[in-house]
Amino acid sequence: MSGRFLGLDTSNYTTSAAVFDGETGLNCGRLLEVPAGALGLRQSDALFQHVKALPGLIARLRAEGWLTGLKGVAASVRPRPVEGSYMPCFLAGEGQGRAIADALGAPFFPVSHQQGHLAAAAWSAGRLDLLDRPFLAWHLSGGTTELLRVEPAGKNVSIEKLGGTSDISAGQLIDRTGQKLGLNFPAGKALDDLAARSDCADGFKVKRSGLTFSLSGVENQVQKRIDQGEPPADVARFALNTIADIVRRTTEAAREGESGLPVLFSGGVASNRILRQYMAGALFAEPRYSTDNAMGVAILASRLWEEGR
Repeated sequence: MSGRFLGLDTSNYTTSAAVFDGETGLNCGRLLEVPAGALGLRQSDALFQHVKALPGLIARLRAEGWLTGLKGVAASVRPRPVEGSYMPCFLAGEGQGRAIADALGAPFFPVSHQQGHLAAAAWSAGRLDLLDRPFLAWHLSGGTTELLRVEPAGKNVSIEKLGGTSDISAGQLIDRTGQKLGLNFPAGKALDDLAARSDCADGFKVKRSGLTFSLSGVENQVQKRIDQGEPPADVARFALNTIADIVRRTTEAAREGESGLPVLFSGGVASNRILRQYMAGALFAEPRYSTDNAMGVAILASRLWEEGR
């Protein structure tokens, strides 16, 4: 394939722009600014920051020589590829993506944030071929904890939710634990680093109903341990052990009915080292392509352009 493809992703907490040339590429990202002590941003504030940040990221791609020969543009236009999935922050990437495509006379490809995550994770794991066959996947992030069955849909993917949380996400539990321990939001990397200082093997046995489970009660267990004066590193390890254990048990249950399908992890929580230890044999992206990025969106642009030739 000759040519390059631009991808834009404006998720809740990261602005990203990437270019993919069929084999490799460059992703430029910037975290949104969240006030100290806060657990997130209003959508209007996130949208404002995305609109301000995107031109600078695109300028970085141009400075690195990646904006020549663009044949197509894609953007995440919604969180998931399902009816009614919508968040205003994705309007920033979609609007600028459509404008760039029109200026270039190039096609624009709307995709979902979740599809982009899966494409980036498969590519980074060295298994882009997964997008052309069925597989199981986890999307673990601040807003999503879903176990998925993924199948090809042309050169994109279709997604069926098999299970996951019934209330708060794994990422929310991590951020809330981090806040209780005085860590900045988002707390994923800092909590991972803190937990690495502990050899605590404890975890809360989360109950599972089929492939669905609840994490809201774990927050109370975390607070109880803090109140009892447990070292912060042990509390962090307890929370992450709990998440990793229920994800592993749910995966094992899912594979009983989907024998032989590979399992791919995507989303920011998938960069956690403890989870990776628990899930030996599963496929993981590099941490920088587990967290929010636009590389998967650019990869899907290249595949959809090839399909439409």
